[in-house]
Amino acid sequence: MRYRLLALDLDETLLTKDKQISSECKKWIEQTKKSGVAVIMATGRGRQRVESIQRELVLDSPMVLVNGGEVWGMDDVLLERSLIPHDKIRILHQLAESFGASYWGYNLESLVGRKHWNEEMFSKDWLKFGMRHSDSETLLKIKEAVSTFSDLGITHSGPTNIEIGLRGKSKATGIKRVCRHLGIKMEEVMAIGDNLNDLSMIRAAGLGVAMGNANAQLKAAADVVTETNEREGVALAIQNYLFSTIKSVDEKKVT
Repeated sequence: MRYRLLALDLDETLLTKDKQISSECKKWIEQTKKSGVAVIMATGRGRQRVESIQRELVLDSPMVLVNGGEVWGMDDVLLERSLIPHDKIRILHQLAESFGASYWGYNLESLVGRKHWNEEMFSKDWLKFGMRHSDSETLLKIKEAVSTFSDLGITHSGPTNIEIGLRGKSKATGIKRVCRHLGIKMEEVMAIGDNLNDLSMIRAAGLGVAMGNANAQLKAAADVVTETNEREGVALAIQNYLFSTIKSVDEKKVT
């Protein structure tokens, strides 16, 4: 199988702990683009926090943002946007306050944290609402409370947080929408990630790659495990799994 699309998570996957992209990863992403493979970001971040990375990697390809809550196509075309109902934002805010959790969210304009939250926030359109608590039992209680709402979905990007969006939306649904947009099959997708908000795309992709620093559940679900984000895991995965298939397909064409 020759992969035609590479989907990359950002934090703890492409990015180092210092939020940098290594020169080695940049080199292999550029090689991937030159080979004709589409490279897309599939991240929990909103658009406001990916634009600098987009410029750094010179990407003009589609994007899957806020865990599938927003999907952008070629030429900056909005393919899909899934908003949390306004009444649920108020309820989520009340839950966070009552449990003493820190919280943040992505609306259509910006990333807003607890420090800057005010009454005006409830009239804005929200793509994602996140909560963080250091106590695992408290976090479980918050998760159980949120789970009672049939229109909300929950995922995690770390052991002390939950990320809430519209139910049924995930990185996998976002990538599937991009694939329809580009005329690519899901089995032609190679996806790389590290945490539970990557689980859906790791399972759905033709090749799901877990980082060496990934959550244990993600590693168990992945087809292969690469090195950590501090040891060029993305660059090595591209070399070992994406370019090996390109080479084998090209060799078959020659013979």
